[in-house]
Amino acid sequence: MLFRLLIRVPLSTSFHALCFVLDYVFFPRLWRQRVQQPVFIVGHARSGSTLTHRLLASDGESFSYFLYWETFFPSLLQKKIIRTLGLVDKHLLGGPIKKRLEVWDEKMFGKYRHIHDMSLWNSEEDQFVMRAAFVTQQWALDVPMMDIIDLFHVDQMPQKKKRRWLHHYRECIKRQLLLNGGNGVHLSKNPVMSGWVESLIEAFPDARIVVVMRDPTECIPSVLKLVEVTWHAKGWRREDFEESLRMLTDISFDTFRHPYEVLERHPASSRVVVDYRELTTQPRKTVLEIYHRLGINVSKTFDSWLLAQENDERGHNTRFEYSIDDYELSRERIETELSDFFDEYNWPRESQS
Repeated sequence: MLFRLLIRVPLSTSFHALCFVLDYVFFPRLWRQRVQQPVFIVGHARSGSTLTHRLLASDGESFSYFLYWETFFPSLLQKKIIRTLGLVDKHLLGGPIKKRLEVWDEKMFGKYRHIHDMSLWNSEEDQFVMRAAFVTQQWALDVPMMDIIDLFHVDQMPQKKKRRWLHHYRECIKRQLLLNGGNGVHLSKNPVMSGWVESLIEAFPDARIVVVMRDPTECIPSVLKLVEVTWHAKGWRREDFEESLRMLTDISFDTFRHPYEVLERHPASSRVVVDYRELTTQPRKTVLEIYHRLGINVSKTFDSWLLAQENDERGHNTRFEYSIDDYELSRERIETELSDFFDEYNWPRESQS
């Protein structure tokens, strides 16, 4: 890890910075590229935000988004070169490089797909693209220091630092939009950005916000377990990440409260709230409602796809076992701290179970 932080990261970051500069030399359209009415999907992790994102991302006529492999290469020049090499591999060589990558992809992510369907070629959380600027939750998964490095409460950051982060994020989005033709709507899904909502509205005044809501007694312990499994896999012991787990628990409550508080202060901002129960029982109806509320037209092609996909996505669930009793967190505390949400969404309380 020290070698990575002291040697690899400075070298790779310098390379990314050079490519960022060259983007404006080789792709002058980047100077004029605009980010218009982006859609940001927020909400607690494990709440159905990934399902929402991937259903919407299937509408390639409307949206532009990051594939996971693209988040490793923030520069437009880098992506163009890699796509060109991919075409050479496919049409001239018969695809041996792609086949080897698919084997690596299955080896790397296949055993975790029952938890989260991850692949180099899946749409993914685009905050990963900011890893070159050291602004990504990936570092929190690599090193349990959430009690020291806070990537969630961006809205409470000093203005200068916040503007710098959001400027870099906009630059990454501009490059992805231009890569995908320049005319699409950027589609983002990031649970961590539940703490960025005010900053997103400041940076993108015409932003449209989708908030996904799920019973916190289901999704909070699921996230704690997922992160714990990740830290264990990287060799950390329970005592190494105990404090980070406590911090993550506190952040979980803010994840529910903060988007609501911000959107109440910005009544003109376009928004829609998605109920996880409706998303998993009536996915097509839910997606059509999102489009309607955000003022997006639904093409006949996409609607037909939704209709065909309805049965596959209905009852969506992951085979991931966890228990709230494994953590310093009680159902009573969740129900007390988020009592208003339990009333609004009619989530079952322990006394009703």
